[in-house]
Amino acid sequence: MTDLVDLFWNSPVEDIMKGFKYLKTSEEYICLLCGEKFVQGIIYQDGDQLYDAGKYAEIHIALKHTSVFDYLIGLDKKITGLTDHQRKLLILFKLGLKDSEMAKEMDCTNSTIRNHRFSLYEKEKQAKIFLAIMGLLSKNTEADSFLNIHRTAKSIDERYAITQEEYGELLKRYFPKGLDGPLMRMPLKQKGKIAILKHIITRFDSQKKYTEKEINELLKNIYSDYITLRRYLIDYGFLNRYTDGSMYWVEV
Repeated sequence: MTDLVDLFWNSPVEDIMKGFKYLKTSEEYICLLCGEKFVQGIIYQDGDQLYDAGKYAEIHIALKHTSVFDYLIGLDKKITGLTDHQRKLLILFKLGLKDSEMAKEMDCTNSTIRNHRFSLYEKEKQAKIFLAIMGLLSKNTEADSFLNIHRTAKSIDERYAITQEEYGELLKRYFPKGLDGPLMRMPLKQKGKIAILKHIITRFDSQKKYTEKEINELLKNIYSDYITLRRYLIDYGFLNRYTDGSMYWVEV
């Protein structure tokens, strides 16, 4: 599995807005939302229409994710930084409703809607300034490079403050036979658990759904207590499943 988390967070805003990007090394387009790939030079079909890889990546976004806006606005508030109120406002703005229609929907006055709209535009300006400041800061300091957090993390706190250097050290410690080898033991500390789970999930195919038996077989090769390992992958938001446990898949 490509580390889609890093690819997503390290992509420029323009690519995130499109929902996909072109990978020069492999000559393919990859969906930043789910990881599906479209190879340059191959023709893809949707109904009676034929598309090149780049165009079909756009079609894929609409078919599988509705839109990039829908995907992003649906992310957890810990990822977006939006309150439930702001999220609802943005959805209504996207629908192109008039202030009077939005006011009725939100049970407030037209002037309140205008004030909310102004506040969100100010938030956008602040975000641009903050990005510029952080960009300048990174050029003048040797700041720690932190591990990117997966978008489906159940809760985000200091447990996720893991630098790339710490991540490498933790993997060496708990996978002494190599990164493709078994897990020596389960870390006691939360940071250690998150680090090893982030690595383990890369052994799964993000485009595939697994039966419980298939999940267990994969995890048995990694750690003897595969049931605990499976539970951690679900609890920390790396793996999801149907309520009846019939199928599992990687959360991206």
